[in-house]
Amino acid sequence: MKLERYPGNPILAPIPEHEWESRTVFNCGVAQLGDVVVLIYRAQGAANDVSRLGFAVSTDGFHFGRLDRPVFEPGHETETKGVEDPRLTKIGDDFHMLYTAWSPDAIQVAMATTRDFFTWRRHGIVLPGPDNKDAAIFPEKVGGRYVLFHRIPPAIWLAYSDDLIHWGDYRKIMDPRPGNWDDLKIGAGGPPLRTDQGWLVIYHGVSTDKVYRLGVALLDLEDPARVLNWPGDCVLQPEEPWEIEGDVPNVVFTCGTAEVGDRYFVYYGGADKVIAVATAKKADLVRFAARG
Repeated sequence: MKLERYPGNPILAPIPEHEWESRTVFNCGVAQLGDVVVLIYRAQGAANDVSRLGFAVSTDGFHFGRLDRPVFEPGHETETKGVEDPRLTKIGDDFHMLYTAWSPDAIQVAMATTRDFFTWRRHGIVLPGPDNKDAAIFPEKVGGRYVLFHRIPPAIWLAYSDDLIHWGDYRKIMDPRPGNWDDLKIGAGGPPLRTDQGWLVIYHGVSTDKVYRLGVALLDLEDPARVLNWPGDCVLQPEEPWEIEGDVPNVVFTCGTAEVGDRYFVYYGGADKVIAVATAKKADLVRFAARG
């Protein structure tokens, strides 16, 4: 089972005339408003490594218009080196964005909420460092509590909350697998996708030779700390020139997936330089996750 790349990839690339996104455009959170797909993406300019977040929108999932300015920028001392890798989850009327707050002292998980993607309310650090990232909130409560993925190196963990602000009860659920393509470190992609078979997880894994690939796993709907199945093969690996060569070579990295008809649209960064999309029939990917 492999994801199918869109022939028109990459769908977003740096724009030299926009200094804040003149160098890189990559790792994007995904939101849906009816038939509209919104990407909140990470970008860097040529002047430094500081990351800001941009906005792009599409009615077909492939062709995107975008703003010429960032919609979210570093705004706190915990973010002086950038705001990175957003993941978006809609709960009630608000979109909750978890993102990596990077400072000289720590890599931590922060949260902001929005209803329109232009006006944001910051909630500060919700998962402290010194090294914690790859966080995404589940789209619904499980057992009466909110749940999120996060990454304490090198594994995928869960955390639980009653109010979306205070998180605890950390549980490690997936470790790198020795001798496999994900043997160095692993991290969740976007929020998990609810299916009849369980929570579908699309995650990134890194091999000892520093190649980033995408894989899938299936978690129990009532107890997501229980891994039902975890196929040994990846579903996407760097093959295209823009996935192999870029700001960081040999990288495919996802922060979110859209559901369009009977297909999943997996948006991913290629070599930390551009944004692309690959798709799969929902039934096929769930079947692979459950049995592969």
